Amino acid sequence: MNVASYAVETAIEADHWWFAGRRLLFSDIIRRFGFSRNIEILDVGTGTGSNLRLLRELGFTRVTGVDQSPEAIRWCADKGLGEVRLGDVCTLPFPDGQFDLILATDVIEHVEDDLQALRELYRVLKPRQTLLLTVPAFPLLWGLQDAVSHHKRRYRIDQLLERLHTAKLSPQQHFYFNYILFLPILICRRLIRILNIVVESEGQINTDWLNRALALLFRFDVRTAPRVRPPFGVSALVIATRS
Repeated sequence: MNVASYAVETAIEADHWWFAGRRLLFSDIIRRFGFSRNIEILDVGTGTGSNLRLLRELGFTRVTGVDQSPEAIRWCADKGLGEVRLGDVCTLPFPDGQFDLILATDVIEHVEDDLQALRELYRVLKPRQTLLLTVPAFPLLWGLQDAVSHHKRRYRIDQLLERLHTAKLSPQQHFYFNYILFLPILICRRLIRILNIVVESEGQINTDWLNRALALLFRFDVRTAPRVRPPFGVSALVIATRS
């Protein structure tokens, strides 16, 4: 991301409806697996630490982060969110089969060779252990946030599942989420483009009352999406294992 985007993210990630709702979704999934609190966890692409915050709140004690941006690592250090190493998802600085759980949330869309990124995630994951992966979905939603985040692509789930199979990762569950706000977000992104609205991040387009309203909608969304499995959504999630 742009340096300015990191500054925006670090200011909002604790309370913004999207970050908070996404942490709720991940928390529900991780709790369901019933992991021991001393398993080894890797958060790939920490950004300014949203997942690290979640894992600490869940009581996990052996969590490592990795990010290719020194700026992101500095923000995580300033928040006291634990060890974050400098590294690239396509060449992770860890030995084979080290981790019991890997979170790679909104990461592989940033790299040219997403298949190599998935192969690296496979390599550092222990056999039969778990990868939690999310990506931005549907190319027609391409907008300002994709540009400032330096995304290379948005995905459909069938395309993502094909890449996972090629990387020898076995999908166990998959669904779109953020489906309730799909149409409003599509319309807003079209208006931003048409009206040439200039902001450093879509996260800045918010107010207290709007944040509360969207938080309630998104909370309902992430609690229902795994069961409803809607045919569309702003994001896609896959739980996979190294078979």
